Amino acid sequence: MSRYDRHQTRLILPFMGPFYENFAKPLAHLGLRVVVGVMLMMEGWPKIVAPFAQAGFTESLGFYPGWFWSAALAVMQFVGGLMIVVGFLTRPVVLANAVMLAVTLWFHVTHPYGDVFLSPEGMQTLSENAALFSEAGLANLRADGGALFLAQVQSKAEDLSLLWTVAALFLAAFGAGPISVDRTILKREF
Repeated sequence: MSRYDRHQTRLILPFMGPFYENFAKPLAHLGLRVVVGVMLMMEGWPKIVAPFAQAGFTESLGFYPGWFWSAALAVMQFVGGLMIVVGFLTRPVVLANAVMLAVTLWFHVTHPYGDVFLSPEGMQTLSENAALFSEAGLANLRADGGALFLAQVQSKAEDLSLLWTVAALFLAAFGAGPISVDRTILKREF
């Protein structure tokens, strides 16, 4: 028994202990694992369909050869996401994905979307395709040339990448949880 197993949180309402241990914690763990895995599968599906499409992008980040890393990214996201959903070999798979997600976070922070999306040509295209937007949306975009919208898009990219990375690191640290192939069939984890 490790020191972590011996440590028991003293609850203000001790009668809630069995509920937390036997219901809330296992389902919360399963929920997080399923959400992370399904999101990875959704992001990975287009890459599985075209496994070498990210070759130029991966090389632009310094990962050579691009064809290898593009295909590895596809498999890691889609197949890895499926493995995370069912809780099979969870720690190594989710750790590999956590590293990839940390690189994604780094990319969003160091390569902001910038004014390239707010060029005069882009704003002209917006005006020419006004039917695609509500009047309120157009008014907001035109008021500041789209700067607030762009800041929101950048913030969401960074915030979601951070949240997703931390969720993956949580699963890497704590494993698959009790409702998983690792614990129910294999009866062991990495």
